[in-house]
Amino acid sequence: MAAVFEEVLESTREPGTSRFSATSVANVLDMPHQELAALAGVHRNTLRTHPESPKLQLALRDLMRLLSAAAELQNDTERAIFLIKNEPIPAFRHKTLLQLVQEGRVEDAIAYLDSISAGFSG
Repeated sequence: MAAVFEEVLESTREPGTSRFSATSVANVLDMPHQELAALAGVHRNTLRTHPESPKLQLALRDLMRLLSAAAELQNDTERAIFLIKNEPIPAFRHKTLLQLVQEGRVEDAIAYLDSISAGFSG
């Protein structure tokens, strides 16, 4: 599974740089640019005119961290993306993991995925 995620991660890199491509991340997540810009808290033109924006790059990094954590649980990237975007989580009032990220709660979302990947104990 790690090799599959590594391919996805590499596919989101802006060629010739060490930053993420907003367009590539949007494509991987099947997300309109407008939605990605809103999630990052930047104007939609920022994706094209200032892809190096620290605020944008932080949001892209957080999305890829979340996808990495989801990929640990799922046997394919498409299923991991489905989980992030669509699966309601009862512990978070039935919000999706992507909704948690939109609220600035990426650490909570990743902690949740880490907890279920560790399995039940108790």
